[in-house]
Amino acid sequence: MSAETAQTLEGILAARFSCRGFKPDPVPRAVIERILTMAQRVPSWCNAQPWKVEIASGETRKRFSEGLLADVKAGAEKPDFPWPRAYEGAYLERRRTCGRAAANRQGRRNYEFFDAPHVAVIHSEEALGVYGAVDCGGFVTGFTLAAQSLGVATIAQAAIAPYAPFIRDFFGLPENRLIVCGISFGYADMDAPANGFRTQRAALDDVVAWHE
Repeated sequence: MSAETAQTLEGILAARFSCRGFKPDPVPRAVIERILTMAQRVPSWCNAQPWKVEIASGETRKRFSEGLLADVKAGAEKPDFPWPRAYEGAYLERRRTCGRAAANRQGRRNYEFFDAPHVAVIHSEEALGVYGAVDCGGFVTGFTLAAQSLGVATIAQAAIAPYAPFIRDFFGLPENRLIVCGISFGYADMDAPANGFRTQRAALDDVVAWHE
């Protein structure tokens, strides 16, 4: 691999952001398939590749959004994976930084997928437990970076995860498939004010300990 390859990857990583305003234009099926094919190359525990993906577009996406909003209104939260017990210290500060941007929009926008024309739902095998969910996180990263490389914007959304029973019912999934998260995607509307926000990354000294 060359230095140019590393520079390309650095550019994709730097350009990717959580998009909160999309244009209505659909992404061509061939482009979506290429994103998925690229994301399939991520590593997984024992090569299990536990992720499966449901992609809703068009009228199905509209009905999915409406159903989620009804569950939100009813307070029907029942996530398959427990929420973090607490955010403390540096983790709380980083969350607050992101939260300040979120405070400027209605919470329901998560369930409208920020007007993205497509939403992918990522789910894992119950028997694989937390390790299946970790592998799905790798797939989500691969998906978002592959999409960015093709000019497609994304936002990974844990916000839909509490409504796992509805999601399984909507897509006809068996009980042994656990809902990890969603990914809304499409072409970014860069005129949307929310898309001007960027989070920062911790310094290496904050996350790395060297042992020699």
